[in-house]
Amino acid sequence: MISTAALMTAATGSESVVSIIVSMLPLVLVIVIMYFMLIRPQKKKEKEVTKMRNSLQVGDEIVTAGGIVGRVVSLREDTLLIETGSNNTKMRIKRWAVQSCETIHDDV
Repeated sequence: MISTAALMTAATGSESVVSIIVSMLPLVLVIVIMYFMLIRPQKKKEKEVTKMRNSLQVGDEIVTAGGIVGRVVSLREDTLLIETGSNNTKMRIKRWAVQSCETIHDDV
């Protein structure tokens, strides 16, 4: 036979588990909301920027992270040669320094 003390202990144990779960629920909810509001959009934007940097072509108008505006003259694996200014000054920059591409491409 099961004693009443054993039943009371079992009921108290399950109530404590439920109370722990209920007290942890707001923390879990905040983490999930932060993921969908902050982390997920940031990763999506990062993926788009990487795609833009990998799809650069000769002749594209770009803006670097430092604000330099130029036209791509040649491409290498991790660097670009850009032409800036009216006297066609050339600069070699890293691919990661490209902030935006002002040239619109037809995606086929």
